[in-house]
Amino acid sequence: MQEFLITYGPILLSIGLLIFAFYPSQSLLKKLLGFTALVSAAVILGLQFPSVIAQPFGFEAKTLIIPLIMLIMFAMGVQLQKKEFVRILKAPKAIGIGLLLQFLIMPLVGALLAFFSNLPPEVAAGIILVGCSPSGVASNVMTYLAKGNLPLSLTLTACATLLAPLFTPLLMLALAKTYIDVDPMALFMSTTKMVIVPIVLGLIVHPLLKNNLSRIKRLLEWTAKLSITIIIAISTALGQKTLAMIGGTLLLFVLLHNLIGYFLGFHCAKLFKLSKEDTRTICIEVGMQNSGLATGLALELGKLTTMGLASTLFGPVMNSTGSILASIFSNSSNSSSKK
Repeated sequence: MQEFLITYGPILLSIGLLIFAFYPSQSLLKKLLGFTALVSAAVILGLQFPSVIAQPFGFEAKTLIIPLIMLIMFAMGVQLQKKEFVRILKAPKAIGIGLLLQFLIMPLVGALLAFFSNLPPEVAAGIILVGCSPSGVASNVMTYLAKGNLPLSLTLTACATLLAPLFTPLLMLALAKTYIDVDPMALFMSTTKMVIVPIVLGLIVHPLLKNNLSRIKRLLEWTAKLSITIIIAISTALGQKTLAMIGGTLLLFVLLHNLIGYFLGFHCAKLFKLSKEDTRTICIEVGMQNSGLATGLALELGKLTTMGLASTLFGPVMNSTGSILASIFSNSSNSSSKK
C-alpha cells in the first residue's frame, strides 16, 4: 500500500485537483480554491514528470513561456478601458499609495530575505526578481472575492504592469547586483517586449471587440489562467533537480515574502487612513506578484532553472494564501453587515 501511494499518490492527487479545478460550479469554495488547485496540479506534475513536460515529443516546452506571457498581457490589454485610466484622476491618493507600496515593500523585503537565505546567488536573486515584478491578474480575482475595491485593483495592476519596464530593471540593478550581473537595458527591452507590446495590441483590438467583450471575458480569463498554469508546470519541470535539493528552504522564504507583503501592505495602507475596501485591495495587490512575468524574465536572462525557481513557487503559494486571505476578508464583511 505504501509503495502504491508513493508511486501513484501524486498522480491521483493531481487528477483530483484538476477535476476540482474544471468542475462546473459556482460555489464559494470553487471560486476561492479553483485556480489554486490548478496551479498546484501543475507543480505536482512538473515535479513528477519533468522530462515529459519539459520536452514533450522532443519539443522544448520552455519556448512557449514568452509567447504565453505575451498572451496573458494581450488578454489584459483587450479588457482595459478608458475608464480604468480615468479612475487615476478621480482617486489619485489610493492609486499613488498602492503603486508606491507595490514598488517599495516587495523589492526591499525580497532583498532582505535573499540576504539572509544563504541560497545560491542566482536562486536568491530570483526572490528579488519576484519582488521587483508588478502585481498580476490573480490579485484582481482575490480582491473581488475579498470584497475589496475591484476598480482600484484593476487600475493598480494595469499601472504597475505598464511601469514595470522602467521600475523592474532599475530595482534589480539597485538590489540584485551583488548576486548576478544585471543589464538594466536588456531587462528593459525584455519587459517591454513581454508587457507593453501585447498590452498596446490589446488596446488596439479592444474597440473591435467592444460589443462582444462581455461574451468573451470568461474566455480571456481562462486563457490567462491556463497560460499561467502551463508556465508554472514547465518552469517546475525544468528546475526539478534544484528544487529537490533546496525546495524546502526556498519555499519558506517565498512564503515569508508573500505573507510579509500582505502584512506591510495592509498596515501601511491603514496608516494612510484609506477605506477598509481600499486597504484590503492594496494589501492583496502588494502581496501578490506577477510570477509569470518574473519567470519569463529569468528565461530571457538564461537563468530559468535558478532565478526562475522563486517565481515558480511564488505562484502556487500566493494563490493558496490569497484564497485564505480573501475568505477571511469576505467573512469579516459578512459579519459586519449582520451587526
